[in-house]
Amino acid sequence: MKTLFKFIGMIFKGFWKAITFIRMALANLLFLVFIAVLFFTFKQAEQVTALPEVKKESALIVNISGPIVEERSYLNPMDSITGSLLGSEMPRENVLFDIVDTIRHAQDDPQITGIVLALNEMPETNLTKLRYIAKALTEFRTSGKPVYAAGGMYNQSQYYLASYADKIFLSPDGGVMLKGYSAYNLYYKALLEKLDVNTHVFRVGTYKSAIEPFTRDDMSSEAKEAASRWLSQMWGAYVDDVASNRDIKPEALNPSMEEFLALMKEVNGDVAALALKIGLVDELATRQEIRAQMADVFGAKGKDSYNAIGFYEYQNTFFNDYSSASDDIAVVVVSGAIMDGRQQRNTVGGDTTAALLRQARNDDDVKAVVLRVDSPGGSAFASEVIRHEVVALREAGKPVVVSMSSLAASGGYWVSMSADKIIAQPTTLTGSIGVFSVITTFEKGLDNIGVNTDGIGTSPFSGVGVTTGLSDGASQAIQLGVEHAYNRFTGLVAEGRNIDINEMEKIAEGRVWTGQDAMNLGLVDEMGDFDDALAAAAKLAELDDYNVHWVQEPLSPVQQFLNEMFNHVSIAAFEHFNVSLPSAITPITEQMTQDATLLNSFNDPKGHYALCLNCNLL
Repeated sequence: MKTLFKFIGMIFKGFWKAITFIRMALANLLFLVFIAVLFFTFKQAEQVTALPEVKKESALIVNISGPIVEERSYLNPMDSITGSLLGSEMPRENVLFDIVDTIRHAQDDPQITGIVLALNEMPETNLTKLRYIAKALTEFRTSGKPVYAAGGMYNQSQYYLASYADKIFLSPDGGVMLKGYSAYNLYYKALLEKLDVNTHVFRVGTYKSAIEPFTRDDMSSEAKEAASRWLSQMWGAYVDDVASNRDIKPEALNPSMEEFLALMKEVNGDVAALALKIGLVDELATRQEIRAQMADVFGAKGKDSYNAIGFYEYQNTFFNDYSSASDDIAVVVVSGAIMDGRQQRNTVGGDTTAALLRQARNDDDVKAVVLRVDSPGGSAFASEVIRHEVVALREAGKPVVVSMSSLAASGGYWVSMSADKIIAQPTTLTGSIGVFSVITTFEKGLDNIGVNTDGIGTSPFSGVGVTTGLSDGASQAIQLGVEHAYNRFTGLVAEGRNIDINEMEKIAEGRVWTGQDAMNLGLVDEMGDFDDALAAAAKLAELDDYNVHWVQEPLSPVQQFLNEMFNHVSIAAFEHFNVSLPSAITPITEQMTQDATLLNSFNDPKGHYALCLNCNLL
């Protein structure tokens, strides 16, 4: 027997040594990579002698790469290294307002003689954000400077911005991929049943479909009915804008499958020729031919180039001009899922955002606040914490104007509803006034593998948990709590928006509305963008001149140093470690990651959530 125990001990000792070796090897590898990154960064810094400048009249090449966001998030540098090793390096984030400010600066810059849109690396982006950039491009064209678009394969978002150009070039082997808008989910009910996981759902609202992926194997008819309305409005807005820009009939952008196949047969399957035929583009040209034409417009630079400066390089040539006014309008951004407590910038922490609003309230220079909302919601408790600070601002005599971006739904509407004025765009998704709670328990799965839970408690709730399941009484109590939260939500909306409580039943129930519908229903005051929200805040505060003060959670000195350092590190430093997944399955992995992230964001102390899941599916 001693020999057996000794043998087992040797096995475990061997396992432990192997684990220790792997752990130390990984730590050493990360340390070496960190040293290499430091060396690479300082070598780059040695080469930087001065800020770049536009030395001659040039075209501004708008070559946006990476997602367009409301506020730049903080990325842990070590996470960035690890992600790079696994081929999942975080892409560059582009703040929407920085893009617009850069284009507006170029409009008045005599050294910038035009714009070339080269958007090959810009991912699909919500229409509401695209419209704000398009507004800046339209303003730029009023200066008499031309805008050109050049691309090989335009995705839907890239083509939307390209449609605002004076001339669109397309590669002879390229195409324009317009596929419309859709709302599709992965559904996990059957999987959870096979894993013997019990999902307990408590909700109020016929259209509250946020938890359907975990309780169904398909989309409910109510969810399809609601989604069909806002999807058709979103696509209608896209088609109308592009058709107007290109001076073509809307039907050309929205053919039936039969009509599309007939057109494809006419051009022998050549999608580039089809884009030219129906007026989506102006000319089919190779890159060399495009550069030759741009050289004629902006001046030649060598034998095969033209005078131009890249978007990111140009951003480093100027600093935003700030007004010398003594009064401020503060801007607080609510972007991402709303969670309880303090959170980093990539999510909305109830305590974090409340602290920013309190900071604005206690700042004597701040005379008004614009709350910029781009959130599907989340924790009902955290949403209420933020709303209380909005009310406190108003009580302090500082008007609050909400500027809704792509979405301000469920909790995103909860934090908005008590403002002095709510401004949205027609393509904003909002409403989704409903509440739910979801609890997963594992008693069935544990029982199947021979694990049981037993004990004794002092109250009916003592034994309720993930290993014991929910009693009928506990389920009823949770449902009553959710109903109370829903009634509070609708009551606050009815009071704040002066809507009859009986009418709220038709407006609420978790249904998603576009900004245009929301205004017609009284949930929104007027249509407009961020510029209009600033103007409204200035009018309410009776300000003729003001500074725009962005109130943000500050990074610690260490975080700021690491962030600045890693922002200057090229992805090339990690290219040899790239083992990324095949692009064909990327959409599936992204959706599963999004669903897992959703579950991880559930931290409401009462378990009550005001969240719109489908609002993110664009």
